[in-house]
Amino acid sequence: MSDTVIVVNTAVAVLAVVVLIVRFRLNPVVSLVIGAVYLGLTAGLGVTGTVDSVTGGFGDILADVGLLIAFGVLTGAMLHHAGAIERLVSALLRACGPRGMPYATAVTVSTALQSIFVDVLLVISAPLARRIAPRIGDKGLPRMATALAIGLECGIVFMVPGVGAVALAGVLGVPLGQMLILGLVVVVPTVLIATGIMSVLLRRGWWDPARDEQEPAGAGVPAGPQAGALHAAGADAASIDGTATGTSGAGSAGTGSAGTGTAGADAAPRGAGPTGDLPPAGGGAPGRKAGEGTPAAGAGGAGGAVGSAAAVDTGVSRAARRELPLALLFGPLLVGLLLIAAGAVLDAAGVTHPVIAFLGEPVIALLLALIGTTAVVGIAHGREMVETAVTDGFRESGQILILTGVGGSLATTISDAGLGEILGRFFSASTAAPLLMVWLIAAVLHVAIGSVTISAITAAGVLAPVAPVIGLAPVLIALAAGAGALFAVHVTSNTFWLLQSLLGQSVRGTLKTCSVGVSIASVVAIVVILPLSLVV
Repeated sequence: MSDTVIVVNTAVAVLAVVVLIVRFRLNPVVSLVIGAVYLGLTAGLGVTGTVDSVTGGFGDILADVGLLIAFGVLTGAMLHHAGAIERLVSALLRACGPRGMPYATAVTVSTALQSIFVDVLLVISAPLARRIAPRIGDKGLPRMATALAIGLECGIVFMVPGVGAVALAGVLGVPLGQMLILGLVVVVPTVLIATGIMSVLLRRGWWDPARDEQEPAGAGVPAGPQAGALHAAGADAASIDGTATGTSGAGSAGTGSAGTGTAGADAAPRGAGPTGDLPPAGGGAPGRKAGEGTPAAGAGGAGGAVGSAAAVDTGVSRAARRELPLALLFGPLLVGLLLIAAGAVLDAAGVTHPVIAFLGEPVIALLLALIGTTAVVGIAHGREMVETAVTDGFRESGQILILTGVGGSLATTISDAGLGEILGRFFSASTAAPLLMVWLIAAVLHVAIGSVTISAITAAGVLAPVAPVIGLAPVLIALAAGAGALFAVHVTSNTFWLLQSLLGQSVRGTLKTCSVGVSIASVVAIVVILPLSLVV
């Protein structure tokens, strides 16, 4: 089969996935499998070869990252139920002061809080950020909104245990320790520079409070004027990175409206932990129970996860709690990440130590982090809270695992079709062209699909076979795909609508803080990544 036919069929397969998700609102899992099957059959793999590629790719990536994602999500659920987010925000405000909060927020959200499911993280942290904004000074609201948007999206794709970063590492066979270290090297300067650039733009007259701000959403108000008409399939696609679909309190996807979740989230943080350094919350009606309200348009509305998070948080605020030091709450997770990093450093240095090698294995390290967090939360808050957190964590991780698996199916089929050898003839390891191409493909896919992680995985899968041909380190492809997938977060993303409603921004304002802010981070990230190709 000619090279041209393989390239054309690969392009058709990827385009078909986009059209099925966006135009026909088909579930992304089904769409990705259809694309993989089409490519396998048209590339000459045959029926048996196509099925083997689809199922083998699914199994291979989950074998690599399935437990990691599950352990990370469960650990994050424990921290959420223990009220760690609210307490951490108060601690940052004391340590950094109001003027340093945008930078501290962006770095903290993109690094230390990535184990927490992104919908939950957003609905808890956004109202807190809104309360802090008046104390920051000039343009406090848009600066905090920008910091949150940049930190959330960058952390998903760059920082382990963010689901996007773990999935990319699995698709490309990148050691998780290497992804953790280099992701940290990329994400910290990226969020700081991007937040700084946006702060300058906002202070120089780019923000008009009369047109860019509005009252925060109250009970029953949809998260944005188009929230009810949001593409259902686009919401489904985004569920892997938390930018849309969640699960309702009853365990079924998309049973709540975006407005329901928003209202609950707005009220949730009050009383959920010590917030003595935060100014009083203004307004906000009590949230409804998870799953109440207008059903979302299609099979995956945002309100499920958001409403569930809000309802759980309200329950947590009523529970008797025994406050523990923040270092003790986050300690097990940080120790687990340090073990992974230590294992990677020793491996790179050629040092062999059986104990560190065992403890530094990502599965073992995150298992120890989960056990430690469970013990700490159980002692402080009781067994009932632990069981509730575990239930929520399993509910959240199910969709993430399936979408990650089918992303691996498409990537494996593309590789088996022989695209790597073809593209390898067009690239040279001595140039930056491959990384820029990965960035561009991921950016185009994200604009079309609306899911940061799905677009990153697909772009990485398309060019992953090129890595061994031209000698490019797979971790660089993973980072470049993650950077491209950040470009142009817009109205197909539920993160966009949640930031708009929870922080009291107009659509015009959110296009500035979220869409432009994260796009600047995307460009900054690839600029940071390109020099790494000289040393990695």
